[in-house]
Amino acid sequence: MLLAAAMAAGCDRQTPPPAYDPLAAAWASTGQIANPEAVIPAACYTDTSDGANPCWTCHTAGQGRNRADTIELQREAAFSEAATDNYWTALFEDRREQAAAFAAPQMEAWIAADNYTPLRAALAGRAHYPGFVPDLDLHRGVDDQGFALDGSGWRALRFKPFPGTFWPTNGAANDVWIRLPPAFRRDRSGNPDGAIYRLNFALVEAAIAAPPGRAREVEPVDERLIGVDLDGDGELGMTRRIVALPDRYAGGAADTLLVPGLLPLGTEFLHSLRYLDLDQPGARSRRVRELRYARKWRMPTDDEIAAAYAEEAREKAAGLLPRFAGTPLAGLANDFGWRYQGFIEDAEGRLRVQTHEEQQFCMGCHSNLGVTVDGSFSLARKLPGAAGWAPQDLSGQVDLPQQGHEAPEALTYFRRARGGDEFLANGELLDRFWRDGRLDEAEVLRAAEGGDRDLAWLLLPGPERADALNRAYRVKVQAQDFVRGREAPLAPPQRVLRRIKEPDTGLATLGRVYDDGSPWLDSGF
Repeated sequence: MLLAAAMAAGCDRQTPPPAYDPLAAAWASTGQIANPEAVIPAACYTDTSDGANPCWTCHTAGQGRNRADTIELQREAAFSEAATDNYWTALFEDRREQAAAFAAPQMEAWIAADNYTPLRAALAGRAHYPGFVPDLDLHRGVDDQGFALDGSGWRALRFKPFPGTFWPTNGAANDVWIRLPPAFRRDRSGNPDGAIYRLNFALVEAAIAAPPGRAREVEPVDERLIGVDLDGDGELGMTRRIVALPDRYAGGAADTLLVPGLLPLGTEFLHSLRYLDLDQPGARSRRVRELRYARKWRMPTDDEIAAAYAEEAREKAAGLLPRFAGTPLAGLANDFGWRYQGFIEDAEGRLRVQTHEEQQFCMGCHSNLGVTVDGSFSLARKLPGAAGWAPQDLSGQVDLPQQGHEAPEALTYFRRARGGDEFLANGELLDRFWRDGRLDEAEVLRAAEGGDRDLAWLLLPGPERADALNRAYRVKVQAQDFVRGREAPLAPPQRVLRRIKEPDTGLATLGRVYDDGSPWLDSGF
């Protein structure tokens, strides 16, 4: 089907594509690592010597059970010897001529093609494959509470995208799904129970998306199902507010301890990155660029978590390179109980399991950043209550401050980064919001509370930029050089260093180091 779609799109092929085996590249890559520091993203090579600081969002002090404190990396590029040279060399190649060669009908057909269903079919019943087999029907849709209509238990998550890379104006639309283990979906007798499942989701939301000690707005849930006065009003009934967390979850999960700041054992996330299709909900194309999967496979104790952070710091000080257990076929695991696996397009646009090195790219951000909550980004940034259980969409969302901040988050990012992306190369945002080099803050504030605009207006690219970004990434897919950089800039960025010659970033001297980055948003609740 994909071959037919490609031919219909006008692709000129002399020979047919190879047989579709989504495991082939991963099989061949086990143990092969060209970039031993693939955990360091390309954004960390941005030149900040003039005071532009996009680093503060990730490199902040850990909060709650997250004890990672990487603020020092704003001051100093404390890289290992192996990371001194920038391995992400694809960033510096100018591929605009190649991108322009695609005819408009080709691009329209490309982003509209379904490469997810063939992946599911190719992996179903695959013998001796230990990894994740996608069991969510992405195209069947959700009910009015965000649950997948296929009965798989997956639930759509609507959230505020993390600043910079995950803003759609910088390359991709995306969605996130979460699923709790089977016991969380059943009553004490083992029978499926939707009310119990929603209650357990509300408890997870309050445990992850609210700062320690803060109440959380949740969807309407019944306290009588757990026998705990969650909102503190002295009665058991329906509530939209969780003030104090119980010791355990509800229904079939009543024996599972609820640990604030940690997701329960067996929790799963599914995250797709898409091409930009401004005519579709959430600007998501049907074609999937990447599919990322995570599962909580082990529940470390507080002492084990502390030891893992301490060991990571010791290894880094000793100049040791990062190591992760696992294989590309099964996924890579970190010391915090999570296993991650990724899928990405092959040269024909078919999804394949990522290679060992390609999967290692994902591990850094999910293993040792102060801004994550139990290794994840999206759930902590969920829209409160029922509004956050829906497919991702920026329409109607407004720019809110991070917890402890006064100014809205996007405005704060623009002020500190002096641009709209980590590479300081998003020309469209610079043209929209900077006048003669000065940020037009009043214009940005139109997307904040009380303004006349929303985040879709602020953070979606215009049609020309969306098309250019899609084309640039398609060139990246054809090249299959993801180990030299996963980003697909419209032109080689001018503010990215090829080599770290001086560890001092210059930010401390200029008074541009910030210690207040937070995973949580101030929802006013």
